[in-house]
Amino acid sequence: MTDVTLEKTPVVPKAPLVDKASLAYVPAQAALPKIGGIIPMSLRSVHFVMPGGVNDPANPSGGNAYDRRVCLDLPGFGWQVHKHLVTGEWPRPEAAARTELARTLSELPDGTVVLMDGLVACGVPEIVVPEAERLRLAVLVHLPLGDERGLAPEVAAHLDAKEREVLRAVPAVIATSDWAVRRLVSHHGLAPEKVHVAAPGADIAPLASGTDGVSRLLCVAAVTPRKGQHRLVEALAAVTDLPWSCVCVGGLGQDPEYVDHLRGLIRKYGLQDRLELAGPKAGAELDAAYAAADLMVLTSYAETYGMAVTEALARGIPVLATDVGGLPEAVGRAPDGGVPGILVPPEDPAALAAELRGWFGEADVRRRLKAAARGRRAALNGWASTAQSLAGVLGRLPSEPRRAA
Repeated sequence: MTDVTLEKTPVVPKAPLVDKASLAYVPAQAALPKIGGIIPMSLRSVHFVMPGGVNDPANPSGGNAYDRRVCLDLPGFGWQVHKHLVTGEWPRPEAAARTELARTLSELPDGTVVLMDGLVACGVPEIVVPEAERLRLAVLVHLPLGDERGLAPEVAAHLDAKEREVLRAVPAVIATSDWAVRRLVSHHGLAPEKVHVAAPGADIAPLASGTDGVSRLLCVAAVTPRKGQHRLVEALAAVTDLPWSCVCVGGLGQDPEYVDHLRGLIRKYGLQDRLELAGPKAGAELDAAYAAADLMVLTSYAETYGMAVTEALARGIPVLATDVGGLPEAVGRAPDGGVPGILVPPEDPAALAAELRGWFGEADVRRRLKAAARGRRAALNGWASTAQSLAGVLGRLPSEPRRAA
């Protein structure tokens, strides 16, 4: 349950103002270790602290998928992963969760290399900051805490301040896009040299067969205010004369109030037979949803990257998404310069509706986007690149832990 009450339309706080000049800065990244794909005989150890629900199929997320995947791939770059799953309502945990996290960290010997998911680390500086004096800590930020939607402004500001305290105290911060690196450096005043990028990878999948090549729309995202599905409903309501159908795949349990509001909007516009809230899917069911899709749609208000976008592109599916955060990086370009997607402002359902009309009405637009999506598919980085980036950061952690400036 969120801290705001949804009325006719959900209250969505504006994104924090960011100095655009500072966002133009790209911190130099140190060269990554090259081990030629050979697994070392002796692996170093990293203790990875993650949310307890990281494996929960009812609440899938890009952050959880990222955490699970790098646990599998880091050993190929010299790191044995010891997983610590801490159950709690992160980033605002109850007393039992706080106690469990404090115990988990306190039991690790001095000098241990620790990677912490930011959802766990960034809301509890009173626990994490003292441990940064004796452990070799890196924090992986999937989404800045204050960028979540549906939070009361004072709650968002409080979480933002806690996150700043944690990130300033640890020697290394890892973000999931170049945009997110710039955002964290600018917003929290971090030393640029300690903020690193490890973008999510993608597994190339069979090309999606689609339906008729145009009409099947797919949105893969948890149903929450930050993902903005209400804007998608409003846009689709404006193009009911077009022969679209849409499936929204994603968890329904994070914000029941928002889900109820969304169902009400769907009923209001009479879209029940054309727009389905399918809940979470994984494995073969998720693959089938992608395989049937002609166009991926994502209407987020904030994204540090957008793994659902690259999962669609890995199947040659073009993308229609909001122009926010790291989404332009995820959409990217094909090797020939073609753009495999269309980006629209997050607060403009009319612009989304106009682009949908273009998609349905202009065969040349569809052909161009599909060709670019297939080109981008071939150029996507795999998860080995993500693991290699993380391994490089872990390997450069200072040998003598101390509170970072």
